[in-house]
Amino acid sequence: MTRYAIPFTRPHRTGREAALVGDALGGDHWRGDGPYTTRAAAMLSPLVGGGKVLLTTSCTHALELTAMLLGVGPGDEVIVPSFTFVSTASAYALRGASIVFADVDPRTLCLDPADVARKVTARTRAVVAVHYAGVAADLDGLAAAAGGAALVEDNAHSLGGAWRDRPLGGFGVMATQSFHDTKNLSCGEGGALVLNDPALHERAEILREKGTNRARFFRGEIDKYTWVDLGSSYLPSDILAAILVAQLEQVKAIQAARHRAWARYHAELAGWAARHEVQQPHVPVAAAHAAHLYWLRVRDLATRQALIAHVAAAGIQATFHYQPLHLSEVGARAGGRPGDCPVSELVADTLVRLPLYADLGDADQDRVLAAVTSFTP
Repeated sequence: MTRYAIPFTRPHRTGREAALVGDALGGDHWRGDGPYTTRAAAMLSPLVGGGKVLLTTSCTHALELTAMLLGVGPGDEVIVPSFTFVSTASAYALRGASIVFADVDPRTLCLDPADVARKVTARTRAVVAVHYAGVAADLDGLAAAAGGAALVEDNAHSLGGAWRDRPLGGFGVMATQSFHDTKNLSCGEGGALVLNDPALHERAEILREKGTNRARFFRGEIDKYTWVDLGSSYLPSDILAAILVAQLEQVKAIQAARHRAWARYHAELAGWAARHEVQQPHVPVAAAHAAHLYWLRVRDLATRQALIAHVAAAGIQATFHYQPLHLSEVGARAGGRPGDCPVSELVADTLVRLPLYADLGDADQDRVLAAVTSFTP
């Protein structure tokens, strides 16, 4: 693998991770739902609108829990953006649902409410809004388009983002988070399920604990636990939760650093982008973004590849992003065809992501800016 002087991403170290992990290791509760898990969930809840938070082993597993809690199965349809990570779709396909791929808004690259409205049917069980790159999808438009279908937020990119001054993660019946090491806050691998409907709380605990009512037993509410539903093991180790607590303790500083880097890209690339008809990110007036990604869109695939190669020659790792799911092997078997989601197809060929992480210093960002602006599309 090529090593770059300036990588695309790098996990932030707060300096507290080792101490908290050591404290967790010094205790006797290494398994899930220990003191650090409880603490991390309590710290996360206000950041996502106050819903109940259950830590999970990944955002993928949190998405799978949403499918189980909604009772998704054969005969149901779930609408997802084609321009997203595979987990957004696979979580529902695993339960037997038919996945309906919708296109994205060309400005925000988030799910397009107009295309959702065209694709909603009486069989639509859920609409999954992905807040791409840290920018909120049009939650007003999606709620209207979804009709009676459940709205789920895939908030993997957007912890700390908002829509109309309300935190993302607090709009859908459920939301999911990611703490993969490419995310703003990380514990290496991890995620969370956010429950905004209290009626789902008890069953979510059961499904997450192998289908048992073990959580009630540990709270002293029952004198023994047993198998009561079909679930699986989605609990992260308390050792990983300790890392997440260290990150959450400094969430404001981490976000501030990322916002500074994002804002500098946006301001200092504006003239170059305008001269060369390169699209920069769009943040709607109603949205407050989470500074997760900074992307540019050039005119075609050849230009995209040339820009990536140009900055790589300067020791800088820029990269493309998702390939449209409706054109994947699985998507094609489900009926996806070229032209079904034209914006997603164009974006997949023309988008470049620049290095962005909390520890991206001014001098390194100078180098990225110089490399990008020395490129003529």
